[in-house]
Amino acid sequence: MLFLYLKSQRMIMSALWNPWHGCHKISEGCKHCYVYRGDARRGIDSTVVTQTKNFDVPIRKKRNGEYKIPSGTEVYTCFTSDFFNKDADQWRPEAWQMIRERSDLTFLMITKRIDRLTVGLPDDWGDGYDNVTICCTVENQDRADYRLPIYKAAPIKHKMIICEPLLEKIDLNPYIGSWVEHITAGGESGQDARPCNFDWIMELHELCIANNISFWFKQTGSQLIKDGRLYNVPRRLQHAQARKAGINYKP
Repeated sequence: MLFLYLKSQRMIMSALWNPWHGCHKISEGCKHCYVYRGDARRGIDSTVVTQTKNFDVPIRKKRNGEYKIPSGTEVYTCFTSDFFNKDADQWRPEAWQMIRERSDLTFLMITKRIDRLTVGLPDDWGDGYDNVTICCTVENQDRADYRLPIYKAAPIKHKMIICEPLLEKIDLNPYIGSWVEHITAGGESGQDARPCNFDWIMELHELCIANNISFWFKQTGSQLIKDGRLYNVPRRLQHAQARKAGINYKP
């Protein structure tokens, strides 16, 4: 499926590619996973990792021989699993091959398994592919302290930190630097969501400004604490309310 969105005053085509589906919960940020919630409604076992029917989407072609996904598209990759899930090790080499073939696309993936990055990397990976952005999720200080030193040292061309769901105040000062291109922060959605404090969001926002790093307040989450008051935010308003805060930053 293809989408259009505005980025830096340019219309960008985007697509979703889920080569496999299913995952295993490994940290606190996984507790109320949106994939698990959706699968539960459909009677699907989220712990079973399976290759999807869309596995080869990036290289599918039209009858005239052109790729179905046009050049220049940003491809959101593996958003119903984790690209580095060990249960997908057998399929990952072929996925890398498709990413290499479609060097005219940009691929963005988010992982909680940055410690598995080097498992099955392509021989020509070097310090990363130019068309791949690998984002690292840190939901609390414990995961930041574990994942970010690994992430900082990892051979990746484009790096973004995702603080979502943001479960507590996180101090990123020991790790932040020019190696980080962007930080996203947001609260947790869902009926059982844990509260997010707007002060935690603002600290990350101010850190980004001080270090000239772009920042996106993605969503408030279902429960937002602001000025000592707890707000229950309906799902349909969580992105809009975050945008209304006016704290997104681009250097």
